[in-house]
Amino acid sequence: MSNDPTQADPPWSWPEERWRSVVGAVRAGRSLRPKKWKGGARCAVALSFDAGHETGALSRGGSAHGLALGQYGARQGAPRILRLLKRHNVAATFFIPAVTALLHPQETKAIADAGHEVALQTWIGESRAGLAYETERDLTLGARDILEKASGMKPVGLRAAGDFSAQTLRIIREMGLLYDASLGADDDPYELLEAGAPTGVVELPASPTLDDRAYFAAGYGAPQGGRSTPEATFDIFRRELEVAYEEGGLFALTLHPHIIGRRSRIWILDEILKVARTLPGVWFTTHADIAAFCKAKG
Repeated sequence: MSNDPTQADPPWSWPEERWRSVVGAVRAGRSLRPKKWKGGARCAVALSFDAGHETGALSRGGSAHGLALGQYGARQGAPRILRLLKRHNVAATFFIPAVTALLHPQETKAIADAGHEVALQTWIGESRAGLAYETERDLTLGARDILEKASGMKPVGLRAAGDFSAQTLRIIREMGLLYDASLGADDDPYELLEAGAPTGVVELPASPTLDDRAYFAAGYGAPQGGRSTPEATFDIFRRELEVAYEEGGLFALTLHPHIIGRRSRIWILDEILKVARTLPGVWFTTHADIAAFCKAKG
């Protein structure tokens, strides 16, 4: 039934059992933030890049403008990011749709060869909302096979690209994935609950506050420019980093090659890493390593 309040069956008409069931279907469980991070580190820094490239436009029909914007991410954004990460000697996680890996196999291999993690996103940028269980499962399994072949590593994590469906957690568990990085019920890692029961799946939160799309609105159908300036965005990221360090938590950025990889924005990432390097006891690592550490300690 529709959740649209303009339709017949609005949420305020639901019995308590129903809305509790909706709220409890996928929920944050116990915190998995350790007292100390690996090697006694005080704070963990995890950079992730949603490298969808042309799939953002393909999932919407494939406009020439959107495809070119995605191609920019592959031609300029991703190489610029990889050079910066190499200069800082920092490993990151790249969430890559299957079709991106098929279009840019050299990039996917270069990411893995440079020591970065390759993780699951979608098949072709599709929305999971409304997909049948079998369809979503087949697409996710197929994407895993493509990424493993292209990168030489078996993905252990998923980002559902903002479309965590009613069956996504079930599929994550059936596939034996270590972690998800789609939801944002906390600042720090936590265990996912399914209908109130612990699942063993680690959630590494993704927040709009730490996502470059929220500030630059440079999506595949949106104009370049956006709602913020690079300076203001850097200030938000820096303050999030400083409080994460103060609290001994996780600082996890979600970035996009076609957005942060622009000449006028790449400095934001450069400066964030420089600031992080001035803080003693920071662990720079991938999502997979953080999830494995949290699960072992938890």
